[in-house]
Amino acid sequence: MKNRLALTLVFAVFAAFLFWYVSVRQSLLFIVGIGLGVVLAGARFGFTTGWRNFIEKRDASGVFAQLILLAIAAAFSMPLLASFPTELSAALGPPSISLLVGALIFGGAMQIADGCGSGTLYKAGLGIPLNMAILPVFALGSFLGSAHLGWWLDLGHMQPVGLVEEVGLGGALGLTYLGLIIIGLAAWWWSRTSDVAHSLFSKKLLIGAVLIAVLAVLILVIAGKPWGVVYGFGLWAAKIAHAGNLFDPTVNAFWSQPVNATALQE
Repeated sequence: MKNRLALTLVFAVFAAFLFWYVSVRQSLLFIVGIGLGVVLAGARFGFTTGWRNFIEKRDASGVFAQLILLAIAAAFSMPLLASFPTELSAALGPPSISLLVGALIFGGAMQIADGCGSGTLYKAGLGIPLNMAILPVFALGSFLGSAHLGWWLDLGHMQPVGLVEEVGLGGALGLTYLGLIIIGLAAWWWSRTSDVAHSLFSKKLLIGAVLIAVLAVLILVIAGKPWGVVYGFGLWAAKIAHAGNLFDPTVNAFWSQPVNATALQE
């Protein structure tokens, strides 16, 4: 209990420091970020674990929790993006060959590392040695990928697609929920073939899903852009590389973009 109180005091002092000497926004983002870490750790909410249990044990509870998280987040974030197109921006990226290759490698690697971006971060915060060792390498890989983005996109890519912009708010929500329902039905069918009966819903995971969705929407409102863990890792490494004069962001295709250049200078 004493350790928790001490840690809470440290976080409160740092949040106050950010409030007075940096910005209100950074202070609020720090508080929301701490909240995300607490929820992820407290609910043992893992994107990696959910899919591993689904494939190995045919336990769909983790997948259903993720689908509910996405459904709630979409219900709030899409109307916000439609109503405030200049103040808020979606995280849109070009569908590409590199996306397919990267997703395959990332999916396999996160099972080996027992954590995706958020999982690695909160487990490193819990002091787990494996994830503490992975974190700096994760940041380096994210930065190197962004620094060479132009080369990767030259392999083949399409223009980014924003559903809210392309089909309107109603169409975007409809397509999103249709996709989630299809995945949910497929997950339900797969779980039924298990020899061991598994509940489709876990109370702890459902509470975690709701809280994470709410906190993710708060990040969108406060930061003006969606929650992005891997981007943050790359940004850390980019700041270090820039401070050490190891690369020039002004001539880099990714880091010279206005949004990324601003983030690099903050």
